[in-house]
Formats: sequence, C-alpha cells, structure tokens
Amino acid sequence: MPIATVNPADGETLKTYEPMGEEELERRLQLAEATFRTYRLSSFTDRSRLLLQAANLLEEDQRDIARVMTTEMGKPIRQARAEAAKCARAMRWYAERAEELLADERPADADVADSGGTRALVRYRPLGPVLAVMPWNFPLWQVIRFAAPALMAGNVGLLKHASNVPQTALYLEDLFHRAGFTEGCFQTLLVGSGAVDEILRDERVKAATLTGSEPAGRAVASTSGEMVKKTVLELGGSDPFVVMPSADLDRAARVAVTARVQNNGQSCIAAKRFIVHSDVYDVFAERFTEGMKALKVGDPLEEDTDVGPLASEQGRADLEELVDDARRGGAGVLCGGERPDGPGWYYPPTVLTGLTREMRIHREEAFGPVATLYRAADLDEAVLIANDSPFGLSSNVWTQDEAEVDRFARDLEAGGVFVNGMTASHPAFPFGGVKRSGYGRELSGHGIREFCNITTVWHGA
Repeated sequence: MPIATVNPADGETLKTYEPMGEEELERRLQLAEATFRTYRLSSFTDRSRLLLQAANLLEEDQRDIARVMTTEMGKPIRQARAEAAKCARAMRWYAERAEELLADERPADADVADSGGTRALVRYRPLGPVLAVMPWNFPLWQVIRFAAPALMAGNVGLLKHASNVPQTALYLEDLFHRAGFTEGCFQTLLVGSGAVDEILRDERVKAATLTGSEPAGRAVASTSGEMVKKTVLELGGSDPFVVMPSADLDRAARVAVTARVQNNGQSCIAAKRFIVHSDVYDVFAERFTEGMKALKVGDPLEEDTDVGPLASEQGRADLEELVDDARRGGAGVLCGGERPDGPGWYYPPTVLTGLTREMRIHREEAFGPVATLYRAADLDEAVLIANDSPFGLSSNVWTQDEAEVDRFARDLEAGGVFVNGMTASHPAFPFGGVKRSGYGRELSGHGIREFCNITTVWHGA
C-alpha cells in the first residue's frame, strides 16, 4: 500500500509520500537511542509541563486536525473533533497523575524482615525506545493513548502509523516537537508495513505495541517473541450487546445504534452482535432497525452526517463479502445490505437476522455499519452466544437485575463489561482484551506500567 492520503468520500488521491530510506531510518533510530539516555533522567515535573503544552496545542488545532482525519479516513467531522478533544483530556490525565501512578512501592516491613533485609522498594523505570504500530480508524486517539503514558514514564516513541493516514502521523510528530519535547522523544517513521520486522529486530528498540488486525498482531508477536521483547496487542473485537427483559428498551435501542455505527462502524469496541432475550426481541429489533434506517449517510465533512464512507475500497469489499456470505446461508436483512451507487466507499447501516455458526460473520469481525441480531431464550443462552466468538475485547449488558449483572460480569469472556451503557475507552480504566483480541492493557495505571522495568531494590543488614 502506498503512503498516501486518499479521500474515501470520492476516491481522490490528495497527497503521496515517499517511504523513508535506510539512511534516514538509521538516523532516527540513533536519535531515539541517544535521546532516551537523557530523557529518562528528566523529572515528572518537566515531562508533565511538556505534555500539558502538547494538550494545549492540540486543543488549538482541534478543527484543523479534525478535518485532516476526516479527509484521510472518512469519520464524520463531529466525531473527529471529539476525538481530538478526548486526546487532549487524556494527555492532561497522565500529565497530572503519572508521578503518583509510578511512585515507588514499599513492601510491608514484616515481609522485608522475613527476606533478611532492612528495607526494600519497587521502582518503575522506563525501558527505552518503544515502537507503536497503529491503525487508521482512530488515527489520533490510538497513538495518544500509547504516547501519553509512554512519554510520562520516560520512554521515547517511534510511530509506524497506517499508510493511509500520513498527514495525521506527521502532525503528531510535529505536535510533540512544538510542545517542547526533544526531537528524538517522539518520531514518526514513514515506512511501509514491510519495514516493521526489521525495526523490531533492532536491539535499540526495546518493546512494541500494536493495535490492528490478527495477522499483523501475530507477525509482531512472533518477531518480538524471537527477540524476547515486551509487546502489548489489541487486535479487534466482535463485542456482544446483550438486552434482557428488565432493560429500558427505548434507551437500549438508541444506544445500540450509536454503539454499532460509531466511527462508521469501524471501531474495535463497537457493539457488533446484538443478543436479545426472546421476551423483548421483537420490540427491540423493531426500534433498533428504525434507528439504523433513520441515520444520514453522506459527506463526512457535513455537520449532520451520521455515517460517512468506509476508509478504503478493500474494507468495503471485505464487509460486502461477509454480508453476501450470510445471505447465501439464509440470513434475513431488516435494512441495508446493498452498496449505493455513486463515488466514495459508502455502505449503508445494515441489520441481519437468522445467523448461524456456519456463517463467516458469526466468527469474523464486521468492520463497518453491519449489525447481527440473535435471539436468546434465557440468560444462559445469552452468555453462550456472547462467548461463542474468537474475540473478547469488551461487552455491553442491559439489565436492571443485579443478580444478572453479577452473572454477566463473572461469565462473559471479555476485557470489559459495560452495564446499561456503551463501551468506551477512558484513561482511568484499563483497556484490552482476551482470546484473539490480544493481551496486555492500555490506559490507567496498568497501561503506563506495561512499558516499565519493574525493579526491586533490596537492602541487606
């Protein structure tokens, strides 16, 4: 794939970039290593000041960078502005809390004495240059939720962004430079995916984080395992949205629409499989389908657009194949399901019913505004359907019954259980999944410690 901005609303190529050559890549790796030697010694106060300045600049740039994101990958402009604002808030969150999150920990005196020591502490030290391989769907947020904690921990970042969002990638490097970070603290590497393996094998790169597809995750994990380097992987999801009889059906149906089509349906934590108790299935299905039909599909730069184009022509083709496969297997279509005429990579909000385990969409992630509806006879069947997926990123549960909440929280195979609300990422809460959704955690104290050397300092008598 060329490194280029291609407007998904009309397919026009706006800007192209030449990949970095070996000489420039080597210069940047040397710079990252050299910068880390001094940056790791900086104080939390200095790091916080720089990150807060970056947050201020991002807020000033909000409208401009939102337009860049929308032009590069098609998200509705209102959502692009909200993404920029969310990034600024996350930077402030880490700037204000990192010192506390990474404070030295002191084991109990009794345990220290039992070890034969007089005192001990656990200290969190940075690892070094960390490679971030990031996707296009949230081109700012995915990077910031790595960069903010990594920089506050004293690491330096190397960003290999998706090849279809080069302007956003370059903006991020410039943002940190303008904020006052030393040049080598955060660098964008304009390289193709084929260069990732070589970069990972470089001894100067100490760890990697990837958000993306399963094949990409396997490749990074394989090389990192061979090189014995720490990795954090977030590889997507097919999140269940379970509706029980005690739920507020009007609100559940409204939130379900947003949960499915946020970011044009191209979100790892978007609800994708809607599992509804038989007692309320018909009512929910009707209200949900009405909401999906009412969405405005159109130019993502228009303020009232709800759903814009998919980010790439191939992405739309992949989504169509999943829908067509389900149809051939006997699935019903309550709305959508047909590619519209005209330019751009648009696909309508679609609701499928009558799914079976043999259909590809039952086990594969649908990355676009396509929802699958399942009927469950009771709570036990709802849990079985929800867990019948290779993914386990997050989940949504709608019920007023606390016993049901406890059961879902205990039995759903996911990294998150959101009750009576839509799954969302927030810097205060750990984010990540199980099964093929990956491993490790981003955000919160768990996320900032992922790329730290957890060091025991012990003193004898």
